[in-house]
Amino acid sequence: MSTLEIKNLQVAVATDEGFKEILKGVDLTIKSGETHAIMGPNGSGKSTLAYSIAGHPKYTITGGSVTLDGADVLAMSVDERAKAGLFLAMQYPVEVPGVSVSNFLRTAVTAIRGEAPKVRTWVGEVKEAMAELSMDPAFAERSVNEGFSGGEKKRHEILQMELLKPKIAILDETDSGLDVDALRIVSEGVNRVKSTNDLGIMLITHYTRILRYIKPDFVHVFSAGRIVEAGGPELADKLEANGYAEYATV
Repeated sequence: MSTLEIKNLQVAVATDEGFKEILKGVDLTIKSGETHAIMGPNGSGKSTLAYSIAGHPKYTITGGSVTLDGADVLAMSVDERAKAGLFLAMQYPVEVPGVSVSNFLRTAVTAIRGEAPKVRTWVGEVKEAMAELSMDPAFAERSVNEGFSGGEKKRHEILQMELLKPKIAILDETDSGLDVDALRIVSEGVNRVKSTNDLGIMLITHYTRILRYIKPDFVHVFSAGRIVEAGGPELADKLEANGYAEYATV
């Protein structure tokens, strides 16, 4: 059982006019096996929360704490956070020309596990995971995300998650740019990893369509850098019906 605990997290970003406060005191606890949907309008701070936990240098922590199983996440380097069991699936995965998917995955898994996987078992492990995500095996020899469609990039993110087996996964708008078939396949991949590894999930999204496939245990509404309402799956239905207008002035 793992626990990601966020207490009174405050985050700012540098601008030409000085530091601008984005997160204004976020409290959230995610445990193994739980799915927390983070919903809210553009600019409310959802992605800032994700990247701050992951250690993006753009964001400055001005207050609060983040711990994983009691360990201070904010004191860790980015790679230490990954080794501790945190995983971030980015909204816009970057291209890495000249680095094959196969080499990228093997290097990442070696870093996480502390030793290189045996070639014979590794090849089978990758092929099986790719087949589950309906990915052409030829993708393994292509450069990371180079020329990939939006759906292919998101499948690659979930492929990484399947192989790295994190404790807590932060999925930043994984449904962005996906057609219906890709959304189903990606969602099935997330559900598969959750069920086999007792994964805790923070799922950031604007829309409820992905929640038809990945059922949340908790839904949190973000507005102006804070969680302003929390509830169960029924809260997502309320947002689908009424939108975010009532939270605009919260």
